[in-house]
Amino acid sequence: MNHPIGMRTDLDEVRARILEVAEEHFRRIGYHKTSMADIASDVGMSRANVYRFFPSRAAINGFICKRILNEVADIASAIVRANATASEKLSRLLIAVHHHGTATLIEEKHMHDMIVAGMEENWAIVKAHIEWIVTIFEAIIREGVDAGEFTVGDPAEAARAVKTAFMPFFHPLLIEHCVQHGEDNEASLREQIRFILKALGKSD
Repeated sequence: MNHPIGMRTDLDEVRARILEVAEEHFRRIGYHKTSMADIASDVGMSRANVYRFFPSRAAINGFICKRILNEVADIASAIVRANATASEKLSRLLIAVHHHGTATLIEEKHMHDMIVAGMEENWAIVKAHIEWIVTIFEAIIREGVDAGEFTVGDPAEAARAVKTAFMPFFHPLLIEHCVQHGEDNEASLREQIRFILKALGKSD
């Protein structure tokens, strides 16, 4: 059944308001401590009404998680479009992704915890985001191969290997471990990037 334009707009506004309230709660007290009753109360409707707009609490979690992951996607897209060599793009991307993860941990701990849960529980939105990041790696590597900058034979396989090699600086729990133990993650990150570029066939 199609809704009239005006009604559809109103429904979209209500959905947006529910997500706005949910995100505010997630950032302030954490998604674990936020209940559907909390969200419904602040929006001014019953829990049953909230479920009319979102089939489950997991659906709300996914939408809010996607907003955080989209920040990384925007950064990655800008780097890919930059006028730079493939090595420079890949280096900038790996550094930017790590810095975003670290900043989220330090400045938005509750949102960091949600990303941790998403990775540990294999949320579809997190899985799709990681797969998308790997396709970005592949595009950059393929660009480097075409330019004679990298020498790997299979850019797709190489991209998956880059993901694996980069995981200590990408997985939120591993980032948290390093920060908690005061490790010099920045120096290790740049050392690992040099290793990755060398593995792709980039000469010093």
